[in-house]
Amino acid sequence: MTVTPRTTALSLSLSPLSLLSHLSHSLSSLLSLLSLSLLSLSLSLSLSLLSPPLPSLSPSPSLSPLSPSLSSLSPLSLSLSSPPPPLQYPLIIFAAARRLDAQGFEVFATVLDLCGEGARELQKTCSPRLTLLQVDITQPQQVQQALLDTKAKLGLRGLWGLVNNAGVCVNFGDAELSLMSNYRGCMEVNFFGTLNVTKTFLPLLRQAKGRIVTISSPAGEQPFPCLAAYGASKAALNLFINTLRHEMEPWGVKVSTILPSSYKTGQSGNQEYWESQYKSLIHNLSAGLLEEYGEDYTHETKELFQHFAQSANEDLSPVINTISEALLSPRPLVRYYAGPGVGLMYFVYSYFPLRLSDKFLQRLFVQKKIIPRALRKENNNNNNNINSNNNVEKIKK
Repeated sequence: MTVTPRTTALSLSLSPLSLLSHLSHSLSSLLSLLSLSLLSLSLSLSLSLLSPPLPSLSPSPSLSPLSPSLSSLSPLSLSLSSPPPPLQYPLIIFAAARRLDAQGFEVFATVLDLCGEGARELQKTCSPRLTLLQVDITQPQQVQQALLDTKAKLGLRGLWGLVNNAGVCVNFGDAELSLMSNYRGCMEVNFFGTLNVTKTFLPLLRQAKGRIVTISSPAGEQPFPCLAAYGASKAALNLFINTLRHEMEPWGVKVSTILPSSYKTGQSGNQEYWESQYKSLIHNLSAGLLEEYGEDYTHETKELFQHFAQSANEDLSPVINTISEALLSPRPLVRYYAGPGVGLMYFVYSYFPLRLSDKFLQRLFVQKKIIPRALRKENNNNNNNINSNNNVEKIKK
């Protein structure tokens, strides 16, 4: 079957608008295909997986079969990055650490607090092979210390896999309402932090001809409303990872990106978190902007985000399976779509006319009903002028 690009009309049995409505209705239960699972990660994990004895490898049926010569891949290793406080424990990486530890790998997990709840839970549920390192990826000296600690334990062995999972969405709201500190905060963690971790561990990865797996977001490639700061940081990350993929090919390092659906993790179900974010937004907005947009407009945005986050999927297995697949498959994919509906969303975005793909995205994400206050006043004035003109015409007749 030949698929035409967006600029070419598609021959469909339904009209474009009918098809858009049908697709939106069928995916309404998905709410959004944005990865807000990276909204609030408090525990930074860096996993370093060393090649276990071959008999101890027992991947789940959902994973691709391992190469018979896997034992020759020694050493294996994986590293996952962490966001700064006050974010909560990243359930995705917690589950990935347990899965990989259960498969017999030696795991190095970087956490923000060695005495924190997440660190204690990892130690309790994983084998003695697990090693915890305290790292905040926004602090270069801590990343360097993690490298030294990892090399000390690895000895002459290289690092098989680096999994970049750190991510933060420090606000919600229109691009104009987002503070510059919000943009910088997202870039500091989502881009610069991940960039630093990746560059720091690249020599070990090249030595082992290993893997780099980065969990990104569809928001880095598609214009999700009210996520300009988050999406811009993920767009920068995506371009860096794609460039790195080309540059690492001669070294034998495989680079993959995971684009997940929406998952409930960290602060996403915490009502107090959303209230605090909303109050912070209102407090820091200029009087002029607040007057033009209106508190009811910003409050509706908060309510829509909170409802979306609370309704997100709690089953993290698609992402966990994909991480394992990208690390263990003899031929890992460049891109993985983890979760229901992500592939369809990318199909609509890539091959439908831009006007329809925008509407499709808006129907799946924040469906705002309130317009900014200044536009409401403008519309009311226009309506009053129209009514006045109509009355004048009636009087003349």
